Amino acid sequence: MLNMNDLKLGRVIAVDNQPYIILSAQHVQMGRGGAILRTKIKNLISGRVLEKTYKSGDKIDEADLTYQKSSFLYREGNNFYFMDSENYEQFFLNKENIGSAQDYLKEGLEVKTMLFRNKPVAIELPKKIELKVIQTEPGIRGDTAQGSVTKPATMETGCQINVPLFINQGNLVRVNTETGQYVERV
Repeated sequence: MLNMNDLKLGRVIAVDNQPYIILSAQHVQMGRGGAILRTKIKNLISGRVLEKTYKSGDKIDEADLTYQKSSFLYREGNNFYFMDSENYEQFFLNKENIGSAQDYLKEGLEVKTMLFRNKPVAIELPKKIELKVIQTEPGIRGDTAQGSVTKPATMETGCQINVPLFINQGNLVRVNTETGQYVERV
C-alpha cells in the first residue's frame, strides 16, 4: 500500500483493478485543513486520462506489474511492433499506449515492457539514447549575439530537439528521453 507522499510522476498505481500511470502530481496545502494531492493519471490499457485527488490518510494500491526486456522492430500505421528478448514472441502496442516514447523509437532499441496480468500495456525507454542528426542548419560564427546558442535539429526518428551550434548533419548525439533534451555528442 502506498500513501499520498509515495505518489510521484511516472509511478504506476492500481485504480479499480486497472493500471494507471501518474502524469502529474500537485501537492496543495489547504489553510487549516490537511494537505491534498491533485493528480492526473492515465489508464495504461484504455488510454483514458482522469483527474483524481488524494488526502493525506488515503491508501493507494500499487499496480502489480512485471517487466521484460524487448526490442523495437518496426512501426506499421498506429501500431508499434516489439519482440520479447527471452522467448522471441512478437507483440504490438498502439500509439495511445506508447505516447511520447514514439519520438525516440528506432529499430533495434532495447526497452522495458510493462506487463499487467501477462499482457503488454506500456514501455519504458532507457534514460538516454543515441540518435543521428538527419537535418540541421549549419552553425554560423557570431550566431550567439542574440543569446541563442542552440539550433533545431531533426533526428533519425523524426523528432526535433535543440542542439548546440557545433552539431552538424550526420553527427551522433545522446538525448535524454525523459526531458527530450540534448546531452552530448557521441
